[in-house]
Amino acid sequence: MIIGVVGCGYVGLSLAVLISQKYEVRAFDISEEKIKNINDKKSPIKDTELEEFLQNKPLNLIATSDKEVVYKNSDYVIIATPTNYDIESGSFDTSTVEDVIGDCIELNENATIVIKSTVPLGFTDSIRKKYKKRDIFFSPEFLRESKALYDNLYPARIVMGDTTKKAQIFSKILTECSNLNPNEISLINMGSKEAEAVKLFSNTFLAMRIAFFNELDSFSEIYDLSPEKIIAGVSADPRIGNYYNNPSFGYGGYCLPKDTKQLLDNYQSIPNKLIKAVVEANQTRKGFIVESILKKNPKTIGVYRIIMKEGSDNFRESAVLDIINDLIQNDVKLILFEPLIFDDYFDGIRVIKDIGDFINQSDLIIANRLSNELENVIHKVYSRDIFREN
Repeated sequence: MIIGVVGCGYVGLSLAVLISQKYEVRAFDISEEKIKNINDKKSPIKDTELEEFLQNKPLNLIATSDKEVVYKNSDYVIIATPTNYDIESGSFDTSTVEDVIGDCIELNENATIVIKSTVPLGFTDSIRKKYKKRDIFFSPEFLRESKALYDNLYPARIVMGDTTKKAQIFSKILTECSNLNPNEISLINMGSKEAEAVKLFSNTFLAMRIAFFNELDSFSEIYDLSPEKIIAGVSADPRIGNYYNNPSFGYGGYCLPKDTKQLLDNYQSIPNKLIKAVVEANQTRKGFIVESILKKNPKTIGVYRIIMKEGSDNFRESAVLDIINDLIQNDVKLILFEPLIFDDYFDGIRVIKDIGDFINQSDLIIANRLSNELENVIHKVYSRDIFREN
């Protein structure tokens, strides 16, 4: 059996590596640099397990920018291309997914297409009708950035937006390539719309949880209380749990901002308060953080890292970017320390390459996530990171 994977981001590459342990996998990407790295057994993404597997495991994997190599003769084609939320249309931009489906059907009409990209409610049914092809189904991914392969090796559940034999075979491929026994994995089959909804509701719930503990932290800061002690007391209740409760500048990253907005758009004719509040709460939190920073009247604010969390190389939808933009609107002088930026300026902000110089030039350092690099100057640091966890 041959498996094609389109898109070598953290979703696509982790699936390609996972499946290539036991099957022939051909991965497509438009980035020649990514392709070269993968074929040289180097991970283009910061992910410990991906790096280790590519370097040390006997994988049956090739990466290419040739569509024919990937589509022709593939039994399954997995689509893992990005779908950003388009504010004007109020929906995901699914153009890359649609392009891949069109190319795949043109080159190999017999391939079963598995959509892993997050899509709007009803997308899969509409694309089946458009191409008059039944063998297209949606299977949501639940992967953490920088832990994507680990999450595929130890899946909490596998959801299939289909109940056919081909969907069952694909479930078996994922389970047998994981490190768990099949009876340890929850396999859940449903219709495509239900599977699309599972993805959106799952991420919106996680965003809601982050927003809740962020607002608990705002409350604690205003009333001069210990958020750490309050969170410990609240989270000790097993119905609530001690996870996803570390305050931050706001939720961000690849999934939560776009998925919450997409779900809210589906509620336009449905009474709701909570889903709308999850979206609005994130902006409110970032506004509160900016006000708290400005109250300290710093002359020069040092921004320590733009990445959302430790071990990440992703700036996408980082809450820190909104904090920066709001501070710029308030005519505050900013400098930036971000080792992943090699230019001297980022959006007009001077990038300081040496951590010592950065610390010395900063009156106040803001950090979404703390680091040992700031340990000796913690008196200069404004952060809401309590538990030193992502």
